[in-house]
Amino acid sequence: MKIAILSQDSSLYSTRRLRKAGEQRGHEIQIIDYLRCHISITSPNPTVIYEGNDLEEFDAIIPRIGASKTFYGTVIVRQFELMGVFTLNESQGIARSRDKLYALQGLAKEGIRLPKTGFTTSIKDIDSLIKLVGGAPLIVKLLAGTQGMGVILADSYQSAKSIIEAFQGLNIDVLVQEFIHEADGSDLRCLVIGDKVVAAMKRLSNPGEFRANLHRGGKAENVKLTAEERNMAIKAAKVMGLKVAGVDLIRSHKGPLVLEVNSSPGLEGIETITGIDVSDKIIEFLEKNAMKGKVEKAEGKN
Repeated sequence: MKIAILSQDSSLYSTRRLRKAGEQRGHEIQIIDYLRCHISITSPNPTVIYEGNDLEEFDAIIPRIGASKTFYGTVIVRQFELMGVFTLNESQGIARSRDKLYALQGLAKEGIRLPKTGFTTSIKDIDSLIKLVGGAPLIVKLLAGTQGMGVILADSYQSAKSIIEAFQGLNIDVLVQEFIHEADGSDLRCLVIGDKVVAAMKRLSNPGEFRANLHRGGKAENVKLTAEERNMAIKAAKVMGLKVAGVDLIRSHKGPLVLEVNSSPGLEGIETITGIDVSDKIIEFLEKNAMKGKVEKAEGKN
């Protein structure tokens, strides 16, 4: 197959590993900086132009869209979809998962358990919002935050109110979420491919830090998931419309709770900790599903 990896940086671990896995399985791999692509919107024959040339005859694409470039990245992914190219994660799923508020609303609607979460833009409703999630301590999250950035622990009612007021005064939207004491600064990253969790790790925060993200200096270890945790991770990815996802769970007295669903999960940490070749499993999934789609499309024309 001819596969394009949409990535801003060919030197990133995940991009390099996916390229290597694809080439080892006999595929032609091209890394494309999606920010340097452009499209003709009114053309009757959708195309993507890269460095002056039309990108044609790709069997599949692997989007690795940066969070801050979601809008433009999904435009390019959608154009490939219009061209009939199989995409590992579709533009709608990427956009849905990146809108934290929309994602949580969608997960809750489908009965997936979440930490108590509230949202308002009114300073007059802050007291009610804090009460809604069970009071302090609580978590304040920027809607645009990633990798643990923009996540703040407010350990008292007054600090929570001051933080929320400060962000609202700057017209910055935040979520307010209950603090799960019993998680003790840990969470679970589940790597979902299709209808399976292919790898999982437990991330632990450093002393004095409540965020378990590896980018924040946290540590990780192998973990055995319960059947409930596996099923919840798979369902969360499907609700978002993602074929490949990193689903973050937290263990609580109420059972597992979903924190976030990531459409471009990093592979370095989970491959290193678990020893599982996730990149190879992604390419294998792509082979089966991209070729299946081409066969079905060809049969439909006959």
